[in-house]
Amino acid sequence: MTSHQTKFTGKIDKPTVRQSECVLASPIPSKYLVSIRGHQSLFAKMVVNPASGDTRKMQSGAFKDKSKPKDIRSSNITAGKAVADAIRTSLGPRGMDKMIQSANGDVTITNDGATILKQMNVMHPAAKMLVELSRSQDIEAGDGTTSVVVIAGSLLEAAEKLLARGIHPSAISDAFQIAANKSVEILTKMSRRIELNDRESLVQSASTSLNSKVVSQHSSQLAPLAVDAILKVTDPAKDDNVDLKDIKVICQLGGTVDDTELVDGLVFTQRPAGANPPRKVEKAKIGLIQFCISPPKTDMDHNVIVSDYAAMDRVLKEERAYILNIVKQIKKAGCNVLLIQKSILRDAVSDLALHFLDKIKVMVIKDVEREDIEFVSKTLNCRPIASLDHFTAENLASADLVEEVSTGGTNKVVKVTGIQNQGKTVTVLVQGSNKLVLAEAERSLHDALCVIRCLVRNRALIAGGGAPETEVSLRLAQYAQTLTGVDSYCLRAYADALEVIPLTLAENAGLNSIATVTELRNRHAQGEQTAGINVRKGAVTNILEEEVVQPLLVSTSAINLATETVRSILKIDDIVNTMQ
Repeated sequence: MTSHQTKFTGKIDKPTVRQSECVLASPIPSKYLVSIRGHQSLFAKMVVNPASGDTRKMQSGAFKDKSKPKDIRSSNITAGKAVADAIRTSLGPRGMDKMIQSANGDVTITNDGATILKQMNVMHPAAKMLVELSRSQDIEAGDGTTSVVVIAGSLLEAAEKLLARGIHPSAISDAFQIAANKSVEILTKMSRRIELNDRESLVQSASTSLNSKVVSQHSSQLAPLAVDAILKVTDPAKDDNVDLKDIKVICQLGGTVDDTELVDGLVFTQRPAGANPPRKVEKAKIGLIQFCISPPKTDMDHNVIVSDYAAMDRVLKEERAYILNIVKQIKKAGCNVLLIQKSILRDAVSDLALHFLDKIKVMVIKDVEREDIEFVSKTLNCRPIASLDHFTAENLASADLVEEVSTGGTNKVVKVTGIQNQGKTVTVLVQGSNKLVLAEAERSLHDALCVIRCLVRNRALIAGGGAPETEVSLRLAQYAQTLTGVDSYCLRAYADALEVIPLTLAENAGLNSIATVTELRNRHAQGEQTAGINVRKGAVTNILEEEVVQPLLVSTSAINLATETVRSILKIDDIVNTMQ
């Protein structure tokens, strides 16, 4: 036996531990801890420094050897794969939904990858990288948030097998980058260019996104609505991006998702304030104010002490005169609809002010949220008025009609339509029977809007249904054969890893995944680039005939971001915990 080999044979007297014989026959450098698996608690943990002969006990108890990059890498890869497996079942139109219950009892039902991961309590640092990956895809493309994590998980699995063969992590990382660049090139060649006036193609891509959501049965109505909303706020000739802040999505309980509508104007969920306010105002002059129509208050640290009734009367008289002066100024400017910003320190509008405003037939919408002021002023094409001195006729906006309308049941909203010189904004009023459906409808609509935004940024479409991933896998495998050395191995593994998307789609649709993917691969080998998995018919068909299309940007972004994250994880060889 060599000097580094240690043989331990002994009996353990403790009844709780199984008597066993442990042999450590592999050469272990003396600087590493020698511990007997299963019995660490029975042995002193010692670290030996061969240079000095210094032997000292670790103060923290169990010594964790973090100097073995292989173990750290294996731990990171396992954590990443666990996250990918957790949401893999929610991929595709036949994917399952997740019910998420938060600590305060709120329940969310969704199959949106970004939403699921955002609300999961992930502790492992490498697993957190995959959560961030999903969020990055949501910001970049808005769709494909589940696919990007599933691809990353599959690439990690491929990397693990390559590491087991003894290939260096840097070599794998560099080869994966070559593969990602080649994949984007293949996808770009597969895509077909479109124009924004091709409304049918835009609706098809929005429908494909919505078909995998909880509200998929309403995709025929929500998809055209998303397309119209994007086209209203963009100029197809000049714009190459869309600011989704120009599309205000307002959720209202009552009715069904079918009652969702696009409003070319403003919608307020607040009811008109006052005892008997006007419910309908034609040829409206609208004032958006940021000051309060209520008596001023002292600072928090000061008090006004009134000692007699005469002083009390004088205070009330001054308050009345103060409010009356503001109301007279509003009437003088010709304003008949007043939007008042929400106030924190005091009432935005007092009961006395509402009484006076009712008398002069002014509709008052109070408590407009601070973050909504920018959208409202952009829509009305007017500036918010911060002081009474600036409340003049030229600072008011004009609209044909301001009306309180019922939205099903007892719920009512105020609609402002026919706005003169309206800014490039639009409002979507989403309705639903309960909060869970309403929240999911809003998320699904956001994804559909993001898909159309992708097409504005990069006007190219590719087929869906696992077709692009299968084609890229086939082409990459052919390209790998032209290379030599380690790169050829790695590109082949990358190509195989991309088949996880069609494989998962088939699994989630209840099909025989191996038979389906084999047939799909065979069809692509025969030159059918657009052959994909048709989950409705349970077979491999030309997916373009089923109008299943997606923006090129969603797929290219998913491959680039997933590869980037996997490369980062592979480059990590140690996790250092700081003291603070």
